Amino acid sequence: MKNNLTYILFFLLFLNVASAQVDIVYSNLVWSDEFDTNGAINANKWHHQTQIPAGGNWYNNEVQHYTNRQTNSFVNGGLLNIVAKKEIFTDQGYTKQYTSARLNSKFAFKYGRVDVRAKVPVAAGTWPAIWLLGKNINEDGAFFDNNFGTTGWPACGEIDIMEYGITPNMGANYIQSALHTPSSFGNTINIGGTSSTDLANNYHVYSMNWSPFQISFLFDNVVYYTYNPTVKNPSNWPFTADQYLLLNIAMGGIAGNISPNYTQSSMLVDYVRVYQNTTVDTQIPTNFTATIGTVTNNSIELLLNSNDNSGNIAYTVTYNGITTSFAGISGTQKSYIVTGLSPNTNYTFTISAADLAGNNATNNSLLRSATTLAAQVGNSQCSGTATEAQQGIFSTGYRYGFETIGTDVKFTFELLDTNRVGVVAYLWRQTPFAETQMTNTSGQIFTKTLSGFTPGTNINYAVKFAFANGLAVTKYFQYTVGNSCSLSTVSSTIPDFYFKNPVSDQLQINANVPIDTLEIFSTLGKLVIKAQNQNTLDLSGLTNGVYLLNIYANGKKYSKKLIKD
Repeated sequence: MKNNLTYILFFLLFLNVASAQVDIVYSNLVWSDEFDTNGAINANKWHHQTQIPAGGNWYNNEVQHYTNRQTNSFVNGGLLNIVAKKEIFTDQGYTKQYTSARLNSKFAFKYGRVDVRAKVPVAAGTWPAIWLLGKNINEDGAFFDNNFGTTGWPACGEIDIMEYGITPNMGANYIQSALHTPSSFGNTINIGGTSSTDLANNYHVYSMNWSPFQISFLFDNVVYYTYNPTVKNPSNWPFTADQYLLLNIAMGGIAGNISPNYTQSSMLVDYVRVYQNTTVDTQIPTNFTATIGTVTNNSIELLLNSNDNSGNIAYTVTYNGITTSFAGISGTQKSYIVTGLSPNTNYTFTISAADLAGNNATNNSLLRSATTLAAQVGNSQCSGTATEAQQGIFSTGYRYGFETIGTDVKFTFELLDTNRVGVVAYLWRQTPFAETQMTNTSGQIFTKTLSGFTPGTNINYAVKFAFANGLAVTKYFQYTVGNSCSLSTVSSTIPDFYFKNPVSDQLQINANVPIDTLEIFSTLGKLVIKAQNQNTLDLSGLTNGVYLLNIYANGKKYSKKLIKD
């Protein structure tokens, strides 16, 4: 049904979009079903799971029989049809009023990406699902149970890529993803979701990207939820072993009441594709660097970079007995912000780099130190912590920060509520009202930089945090563009550059790398000095006070508060 050109174009689009949104891009197709042969499903790829659990009913008070009949699952016109029907059907000694199909893939894998293009039913009481279970689940009738079923649910881990019909409070056309683990299962808190307007009438691509560090869920190639516990253990991260795919439509139960006029509905699946990275990687990462970026009174930014032929780098950061691992793209600077730190405190970080095959960079492990800034007094309009909400409520609160860079203003907001999942953030302008989506940089920290402000003017902004099952909006904050307190958020340490600070009439910079450009801005954001290919600046024409120094070198920008006395 799909010609090669269409497939190639989609795959290129997938790479371009996914590389910007997931931590690891998986590019080798390792298993798929394009459903190109009409008739029965491919028995080499799929298993009908029909055995009823003990007690005669499926889980969650569902009311259907799953069958292996072709009337409930078949291929036609390049599409897999999973059909839920209203009909009296007796099997295994039990009579039920509905039938459907539940398919297990005969393929299991660890780490990779799943793409399923499908059109889902939305009739009341139907519960279509695309999901995964641990290959080791002990569940009678499951394909892998006889040979691998050693572990009960939820210890085996469950990854729900798409479920519809079980979140009526979220309105129509809302799909949900979820993780079930020993630490949270059943009515799990580990959920995310997104809305569309045409689930039943159009095909959409439901995706899951699973790396050793996080699991991200995508709708039409856009990430809407990422599961990433900081400290991973078998209780919250059983996702270290093979999982297999399931496709099914359940009926009733927690999906709600079924209309008395219901006859049948179908989930139509265009394709199922699984990607991994299959090239054997024997080369070690090279050019590993770790520097300090922006420093505030409660956070330190680490700027990491390395190259590897595999295209991905695994970084590990350890400080104060805490170890965190995450992935980056080869040759692309990775910004990782360590939050929750104490003001005016020195922190030392041990940072290592490896590829996903475990090959370590030659200069593992690097040590980097930085001191957080002293807490600012009287500058709450530039940064701080608050709990006030104009809509919804905050259980813990949020951090906020405003920074002027020339005529740009950078807004940084962090949601401190730890019980929120699937968080996205939108910057609200008060007058005239405008809403702009912010960028998630780490954890629940979001930033947005807007241009074209006039120094000295007052602006009013708030942030809407949207999450599964709700939202909360901060109060509006007034900020004076160019306010000097924004300088408290720039780095207090610049690696590879050394100079006296405070400085008198001559700024002399000793640099380990060639300097391309130097810039000095006033506290109102006015550029007062700019020089290229120089290490010395004459400051005799400047009045004493506080300035912002920008150093550009090796394609990077470094900033520091500069005091002239």
